[in-house]
Amino acid sequence: MSLFRTKNLDEALKSGCTTGGLKRVLGPVDLVFIGVGAIVGTGIFVLTGTGALTAGPALTVSFIIAALACAFAALCYSEFASTIPVAGSIYTYSYFTLGEIVAWMIGWDLILEYGLASAAVSVGWSGYFQSLLSGFGFSLPTALTAAPGAIPGVTTWVNLPAFVIMVAITWLLSIGIRESLKINNVMVGIKIAVIILFIVVGARHVTPENWQPFAPFGLSGILSAAALVFFAFIGFDAVSSAAEEVKNPARDLPIGIIGSLSICAILYVAVSLIMTGIVPFGKFLGVDHPVSLALQYAGETWVAGFVDLGAILGMTTVILVMLYGQSRIIFAMSRDGLVPTRFSKIHPKYGTPFVTTWTIGIIFGVIAALVPLNVLAELMNIGTLAAFCLVAFAVIVLRKKRPELPRAFKCPLVPLVPILSIIFCITLMTYLQWHTWVAFAIWLLIGACIYFLYSRKNSLLNEINCNASLTQAETSLPESQQT
Repeated sequence: MSLFRTKNLDEALKSGCTTGGLKRVLGPVDLVFIGVGAIVGTGIFVLTGTGALTAGPALTVSFIIAALACAFAALCYSEFASTIPVAGSIYTYSYFTLGEIVAWMIGWDLILEYGLASAAVSVGWSGYFQSLLSGFGFSLPTALTAAPGAIPGVTTWVNLPAFVIMVAITWLLSIGIRESLKINNVMVGIKIAVIILFIVVGARHVTPENWQPFAPFGLSGILSAAALVFFAFIGFDAVSSAAEEVKNPARDLPIGIIGSLSICAILYVAVSLIMTGIVPFGKFLGVDHPVSLALQYAGETWVAGFVDLGAILGMTTVILVMLYGQSRIIFAMSRDGLVPTRFSKIHPKYGTPFVTTWTIGIIFGVIAALVPLNVLAELMNIGTLAAFCLVAFAVIVLRKKRPELPRAFKCPLVPLVPILSIIFCITLMTYLQWHTWVAFAIWLLIGACIYFLYSRKNSLLNEINCNASLTQAETSLPESQQT
């Protein structure tokens, strides 16, 4: 009944990690596209403007710091994903190394991370979609355009477009991952082309004087912006959630994780450098479409229209991948008995966790419709940073406990790289607002209550241990008393 009981890693590896019934259909290109699809979205198309107000032109440095924090975490994720190719990401890795209570809490944390990520991005998607509609002379009733209180001085009831896109993507995911990723790959290709178009066209309009002063708010501004734009890199860890649907996980998962993060880091630094070189950073105040604003400022309005379209497609893929990753984590938790078993049922026709997909789609669709973007973004960041700290710590623990375990990919310089990952993440967490910490603590407290009231006694591991204890007790009785 120990809180730190762990799952048997040898049994999982021996079984081939294929007990879930999911279809192995994904290759390395699919995984890179999943990663890029999850990463490139609201962070680059929306939050770059807010980050510029916080750091000035030094936003590029903020992106580099956030990318480094993610890079160290990505190396840790890659080792686990190639060694333990099981659905569930850091939740599953923790269950094998740190124990059930830690696994539950980080799984509960990941539900927050992925759910709020999809909700936050759908709010950003709504803003660009409404901008696109206005270009054609259409507009929604004001009451249906934003969450209550999202626009000061304006009465709004619900963000209807955000809810609608969440439901549409939930439907797409529920009918099959292969079909979903075909659409994802097309949209990722288009949005990358749009970003490259911005870089090529925007570079001609850069005015170096706009980069002076480079860091008007000093190191504090750079780190505060890094804590915010860290949001822009969230998503590469969703690649590891696809472990049981990958044809060759030992080789392909590290390629997907590291490859997608590297591509996005280069794009982000280039975009932020050009954007702040075109527009004085102070002009981004109150702007929710900073990339297209930069092109409009440069007089390239025709490209700005393409950027709006790319932003819509880009954020669509982020919602898709985040909802996908969350469904697979809840699927893994349900299979372990920590949440009701109905959430690990596979649809006989579509081969997807159908009930799980629709449940989270509706719940977080409602949250997207009713909660403002800035609240969603900070809560998601703190949850992700906590998860990254834990996966780095778990790598060190597994190296100590099982040094002989075959590892297709090894995180270099252990324990130095995992320790650097923890330091970077904790540093960024300290720059988040205090009310974000309070809300995160409340979420974890709710999770602890659920664990002790339901999950602990319904855990499959608990059932196995109880049966083993009963068997041991029976064998100690005289033969005539054994049942």
